[in-house]
Amino acid sequence: MKVLVVGGGGREHAVIEKLSQSEKIDKLYAAPGNGGIAAKAECVDIKATDVEGICSFAKNNGMDFVVVTPDDPLCLGMVDRLEKEGIKAFGPEKKAAVIEGSKVFAKELMKKYGIPTAPFEIFDDPDKACEYIDEHGAPIVIKADGLALGKGVTVAKTTEEAKAAVFAIMKDKIFGESGNRIVIEDCLCGPEVSVLAFTDGKTIKPMVSSQDHKRAYDNDEGPNTGGMGTFAPSPLYTGTIAEECVKKIFVPTVRAMNSEDRKFKGVLYFGLMLTEKGVMVIEYNARFGDPETQVVLPLLKTDLFDIMTAVTDERLDEIDIEWEEKAAACVVMASGGYPKKYETGYEIFGLDKVLGTVYHAGTKEKDGKFFTSGGRVLGVTAVGETLAEAVKAAYSDVGKISFKNAFFRQDIGKK
Repeated sequence: MKVLVVGGGGREHAVIEKLSQSEKIDKLYAAPGNGGIAAKAECVDIKATDVEGICSFAKNNGMDFVVVTPDDPLCLGMVDRLEKEGIKAFGPEKKAAVIEGSKVFAKELMKKYGIPTAPFEIFDDPDKACEYIDEHGAPIVIKADGLALGKGVTVAKTTEEAKAAVFAIMKDKIFGESGNRIVIEDCLCGPEVSVLAFTDGKTIKPMVSSQDHKRAYDNDEGPNTGGMGTFAPSPLYTGTIAEECVKKIFVPTVRAMNSEDRKFKGVLYFGLMLTEKGVMVIEYNARFGDPETQVVLPLLKTDLFDIMTAVTDERLDEIDIEWEEKAAACVVMASGGYPKKYETGYEIFGLDKVLGTVYHAGTKEKDGKFFTSGGRVLGVTAVGETLAEAVKAAYSDVGKISFKNAFFRQDIGKK
C-alpha cells in the first residue's frame, strides 16, 4: 500500500519510523517532510495546511491511506476532503477536531458533561476580561481560544502579567484570529501527565502515559514552547489513577462528542493535572502530541498501521495493542532564541555517532549534510529498561551532536 503522512516535524518522523516497520506498506510519502524523514519516506513539497494540494497529490498518485497528523489541517477539514475523494484517512473530521481548535468549545463540553476541569469564564471583550482578573486575583490562567502552536497559554503569577497576556492576545493579536475569544480559568496545582489514546468513536484504548517539559529552560523556567523534552511512562500515572481517568474522563469524552454529533476517530490527547481533588483535564488535542509521540511510539509493539486502519474502519475493539515494559526519554535540541527569534541554516554534526534514535523536527538535507531549519531541531531519543537508563542514554547521544547556537534543557526526566 502507498501511504502519505501529512506534516514535517519530529512527531511525523516518529510516526513514519513506526509505519515503516509495517509489512503492509510498500511506499511511504511525507508532505512536506524534512531532512531526516527523507531517509524513510519520499518527501513532497506541499505545505501541511494546503488541503487542496494534499488531496490532489493523494488522488493523482494513488495513495491508499493518508495520515493527517498536525492540528491545522485537521481543523481545516483535510480528513473530510480526503474522504470525499474516496481516500481513507486517519484523523478526526473538522467537526470533531474542534475539541482542540476551540478552547471555548472544549471547556463548555466538559462543563456540560461533567468532565472534571478547572472552573472558567469566557470573554470576547478585553476590558471585561481585565475586570474579572482584578476581581479574581492571581495566579490565574489565560488561554487563547484557537490554535497557537502550543504557545497560547499563559499561567500568570500576577494580575499585571494576566492583563498583559489578555492585551497581547486580544488587542495585539499575537495569535491572529485565535485570540478573538479567551478562556480565563482557575490555576490548578499538581504534576501534569499526558495520555494519548486511540479511538474509533466507539472504543477507546489509551497509550502509555508521558510527561512533557513545556518551559524553555531548566527548572520549568522561561516561556512556553512546543515542548523541550519528554519521557514515558510517567511514574505518577498509577493503575488507580488510570482507572479513574478511563471512568471519569476518557470514556465520557468520547460519549460527549458522540452526543454532540461530533464522532471522534483518531488520536485523542488528554492533558491532565493530578490535583488534590482528583485528576483534571487541562486541555485536549485532536492528534498525536509533539514531543510525546517520540517517546510513546518507540514503546509500541503492535503494528501502527493495523491500529490506524482499525480506527478508520471502526473496529478498534478487534485489535489487541501491546507495549514494551520499558521506558523512553526524548531531549529536544533547539535553535538558540527559540521560542522567540532564532537563526537557522547551521550544519549539524555528530548524527552518525548516536546509539539511539534522532527524530528530525526542523532540519533540511543538502548534499548528504543536515542543516537547521526550525526552532526545535532534533528530538534525541533513547529507550531503556528504566527511566534513569533512558535519560542517561539520551543525554549521552545529545553530547555527540552539535550545531551553532544549539541549546537544550539539562533536566529532562528529573521532575
